[in-house]
Amino acid sequence: MALALTAMLSAPAFANSKYSGIVVDVKSGRTLYSYKADTARYPASLTKIMTLYVLFEELEAGRMSLQTPLKVSKHAASRPPSKLGLKPGSTIAVKDAIMALVTKSANDVAVVVAENVGGSVPAFAQRMTRTARQIGMKRTTFHNPSGLPDNRQKTTARDMALLGRAIQERFPKYYKYFNTRVYTYKGRRYGNHNRLLGRVKGVDGIKTGYIRASGFNLVTSVNTGGRHIVAVVMGGRTGASRNAQMKKLISQYLPKATRGNRTAPMLVARAETPASTPKVTPKPLAYAELRNVPVPGLKPQEQLMRVAALAQPTTAIPVAAPAAPVAVAAARGTESASDIVTGSIAPVPQKPDLKAILRRKALQVAAADLAPQPVAAPRSPGVRSVRTQTIRVAALGDEVVAAALPDPEPATPDLPDAPANASVTVAANNAADPMPGWQVQIAAAESEHAAVSMLKKAQGALGSKLRGYDPYTEPVDSGGATLYRARFVGFETKTAAWNACRDLKQKRFNCYAVYQ
Repeated sequence: MALALTAMLSAPAFANSKYSGIVVDVKSGRTLYSYKADTARYPASLTKIMTLYVLFEELEAGRMSLQTPLKVSKHAASRPPSKLGLKPGSTIAVKDAIMALVTKSANDVAVVVAENVGGSVPAFAQRMTRTARQIGMKRTTFHNPSGLPDNRQKTTARDMALLGRAIQERFPKYYKYFNTRVYTYKGRRYGNHNRLLGRVKGVDGIKTGYIRASGFNLVTSVNTGGRHIVAVVMGGRTGASRNAQMKKLISQYLPKATRGNRTAPMLVARAETPASTPKVTPKPLAYAELRNVPVPGLKPQEQLMRVAALAQPTTAIPVAAPAAPVAVAAARGTESASDIVTGSIAPVPQKPDLKAILRRKALQVAAADLAPQPVAAPRSPGVRSVRTQTIRVAALGDEVVAAALPDPEPATPDLPDAPANASVTVAANNAADPMPGWQVQIAAAESEHAAVSMLKKAQGALGSKLRGYDPYTEPVDSGGATLYRARFVGFETKTAAWNACRDLKQKRFNCYAVYQ
């Protein structure tokens, strides 16, 4: 009764019909807090915890090492963001795959893991679901390894707490990767989406998740002062409100956790060895081998045949055919609406090649609500200014279809240059991704120098109205060319972003707001 009363008092403060949560004392196994913990929810990128659990099984069994190259298929490379942008036919090492899933929550990498471990996404999803049952996750079914929208992919807060406990108990050696705050891959640095790391004492992982259907999810492990809890928050309205609720749960229930010896049983997934497979002597801790994985020593084709023959579980679990590519509009509901990669401040400005600018093709971008207002590009002494103007808008993401045109006799005066002392803190190439939230984009330029210049002009034009919002450049690939988005980030609400965009339009800057 006391537990129910506590849940009732806590829930209205969160005020969200999608919300569910749970706090479990790891040492005793007691549930310290529970609100709709057994109600079906969409896991979103919390799915990747199980993807990593299965990959860790491969490492533990010796079928893979941290250096094993995983081949990237065309299907994997085509997954929508958040992603690393892997190319078909390339490879990524297992360790890099782990780090990309933990920090960037890369959907392309999740599919790479599924195809290399399970032979196909459906077979891997079957194994994920079967493993979930073995852990004790009775209300969880997986149909893909990434958490991208699928109405059949369901879980509960209680099941996610079980998984959060099981993965660190079974794989303490590999669980430490969940504590990674920044990961570098091919010269680019990716920040962990779990912003509680390093900010809340005792937090050592583990994973965030977001799609529109689920809201903002988070599984957190806190181990400090002799106490250890795993807490789950699902269905947050925003990343900030989700994190605030998690901090509240940690503050309220960590002191109630056991400080003594562990009394709860270990959570270990054990699979039955099929009669057709020779039994092996159990390893220490009696971890049994799963039966639908490639066997060492077999040729690739033989492995695939064996996987196909053994893929059906003892209890049949419906598996759908591979899903069609997800539309970009739906993809924008993923945890990170696009593949954010921080850019660096440009080197010494070079005189622009006007002819090259005039020859460039129209660039595709996404902003169905962007008004076709001209934006002045940065000028260099002795060179005519070039004006970027919207010529068409298409729902292809969060870019603008634009073409560069020579500036005719201006109908309105150009914007003044930013004051020489205007400070622009553009994310360097060794910085982490910005915090999730509302952003305002003012341009997509061909060079980072141009993007930085536009941000400085916007700061100079609006002054204190942009105080507290960080200028940010982001390189993106568009039809084989690299563009640089010029954005202001750090808006906590949609209204704040819209107000800033309104002020920018009054100063004749094109802009639109997007949740990133």
